Amino acid sequence: MKHRWTPRFAVLGIVLMALAGLPTGPSRADDNADTRRWTLENWNHVVGKAINYLKSTQNANGGWSSDRNPGITGVVVTGLLRTGLLGADDPPVANGLKFIESLVNPKAGHIAGADPRIGLQNYVTSVNLMALVAANRADRYKTITGDAVAFLKKLQWDDGEGKTEKDDFFGGAGYDSKSRPDLSNTQFFIEALREAGVPPDDPALKKALVFVSRCQNFKNEANDQPWAGQINDGSFIYTAAGGGETKADNPEGKLLGYGSMTYAGIKSMIYCGVTKDDPRLKKAFEWIRANYTVDANPGMPPGLEQRGLYYYYHTMSKTLDILGYEELVDAKGVKHNWRADLFAAIAKRQKPDGSWSNPTDRWFEGDPNLVTGYVLMALSYCKPKK
Repeated sequence: MKHRWTPRFAVLGIVLMALAGLPTGPSRADDNADTRRWTLENWNHVVGKAINYLKSTQNANGGWSSDRNPGITGVVVTGLLRTGLLGADDPPVANGLKFIESLVNPKAGHIAGADPRIGLQNYVTSVNLMALVAANRADRYKTITGDAVAFLKKLQWDDGEGKTEKDDFFGGAGYDSKSRPDLSNTQFFIEALREAGVPPDDPALKKALVFVSRCQNFKNEANDQPWAGQINDGSFIYTAAGGGETKADNPEGKLLGYGSMTYAGIKSMIYCGVTKDDPRLKKAFEWIRANYTVDANPGMPPGLEQRGLYYYYHTMSKTLDILGYEELVDAKGVKHNWRADLFAAIAKRQKPDGSWSNPTDRWFEGDPNLVTGYVLMALSYCKPKK
């Protein structure tokens, strides 16, 4: 005998789905226009699917993709916590934090494991430090975070490595104390220090600002690099060290800036105490307004527009949030609710299993755990108030 689907059975189904930890909203795998509407219901649905995906892919040791890179867990845990839907005591986060704790190296001071590859020390320690801070357990992690801050400061290129302020390495951070510094590593270095409570007038951040300023395509008193005024559009490149390098490849060899690094540069300057009326930030926002988009990492060459897209999303959202922008006015005078725009772009890219990944797989973006962690970090700044 077949049962008729009655409201009573419908309610029972919803209860069972809730107990199983599954999204209880309507199926939205078809990614229709309603899915992309910026509402609290849709936000909860998209984030809920992502959380359930990450629950299903967590390693037995508590990490995510831990065999590929021990820093991915730090990104995921930070993303989960920043959504506000899970706390430090919820099993996925609690187990993730235990994995991060297992990476603490008391002798060296970093959070990258007992014998990590040298090239992992800065990035991994920075993202794992941010995860521990996001857990809001200051008493438990006070010693660990303090040691990590001290360790990170030792990685910075300064007089300890024989570099003076005249050198284009000065103030930057690379993958370790021997690697050439770049803006990507330096932005994580800066954010980790600030999240851990280091004030903007700290010597390490003052030095970092010297390096960040030199990564901008803008000739001014803070950027004395010979190439700074060639484009002079306010964008940021990958690194000023070694004569400059960009990841926005171009046949003419110009040091073109691009979206993810430009937002990283702006965010880093803000964390280092630069105000919105500073000429460097004003110039950077000229570029942002002229290149506003949520469909690509702007500045990347044709055919490579999706490269680093999710890194761009989380850097863009964090930057605009800390600046307090509710709207962004583009170069044509059009007002954009950037949170609504970004949510729509993210929602339409979500896979049926709740994850995201980038087909290009550049900078680990083929890993759905890393990218889903990036997305949750971005979505945490795009939550509707009601």
